[in-house]
Amino acid sequence: LTRTYKIASCLQIIESETEETISLVKKIEKTGVAAIAVHGRKKEERPQHPVHCDVIRAISEAVSVPVIANGGSHDLIKDYSDLEAFRQATAASSVMVARAAMWNPSIFRKEGSQPLNTIVQEYIKYAVRYENHYTNTKYCLCQMLREQLENAQGKKLHAAQSLQEICEVFELGSFYKETSALLEARKVSLETKDQEEDDQMEDADVIKMAVKFDKREYPPQITPKMCLLEWCRKEKHLQPVYETIERPLDRLFRSVVTVANQKYRSTFWEKSKKLAEQAAAIACLRTLGLPEGKWSEEASHLVNKRKRPDQEPLLNGEHKDELAAEATCKKPHFPPETLDSGIS
Repeated sequence: LTRTYKIASCLQIIESETEETISLVKKIEKTGVAAIAVHGRKKEERPQHPVHCDVIRAISEAVSVPVIANGGSHDLIKDYSDLEAFRQATAASSVMVARAAMWNPSIFRKEGSQPLNTIVQEYIKYAVRYENHYTNTKYCLCQMLREQLENAQGKKLHAAQSLQEICEVFELGSFYKETSALLEARKVSLETKDQEEDDQMEDADVIKMAVKFDKREYPPQITPKMCLLEWCRKEKHLQPVYETIERPLDRLFRSVVTVANQKYRSTFWEKSKKLAEQAAAIACLRTLGLPEGKWSEEASHLVNKRKRPDQEPLLNGEHKDELAAEATCKKPHFPPETLDSGIS
């Protein structure tokens, strides 16, 4: 199987002599290009040097493929009507514009360019709506303002270090706050929708409960996981098995605990693997109607053990083995992309 490729276009800077340029362009034409764009300056010339319209015209007349004229921003192109004037001066089929379009994008407006202040305001609003990075936004605004960068507003723009600060420079602070709030609400709505879809796709045999673990509600070294482990041993069940996943989007965690062939989990995503496992244990304990070790459950077996004055410290007492077993019964599971991102 063979494939053939055709170059769509080629950009050419003119040579020192017009004859050399035309000779090179004809060679390029023979390669099968569909069009040739010509920047009307020599390689040693800079934007402040005048564009050589006569050389572009000579190239246009020497080849049969379309020629795209480029390089007229500094001298010739100030408004929409100048685009056609530049095309006619070079006998080109079309015109390519870069700097003039950066200075004022409304140059393509047939009715005439809009005031720079209007363009700046509209551009900033687009940047906020589509969350464009502030460094790129700042660069484009500097290209638009040019000679105005030395005034008070220009200096504030130079000092801006966020999209919000850029908006404040141009009196768009309220617009930024309102738009950011709308974007955040939309993000939360989409995440909630995704979460609901994920929940619907998961196994129906997983018992779910909207619970979180707050360590302030528990005595020192007493956790829902310990209570669940204690109950499993008492009832002669296998130790609880935890399966934890990390969501790549925001790096939050959720855990499923399996006890007596039944799975339990919280509906919330947590900031750490440990919190996710504790939440899963709470979901299991509450479903089974078992104490989870809170201060308010002082009748709990584990809490009573902690309150006995002659009890040895937990790590040196009878629960030392339980903590070790708890560490060995975890069964973390991470998506492949999460594992790959952690390998350097």
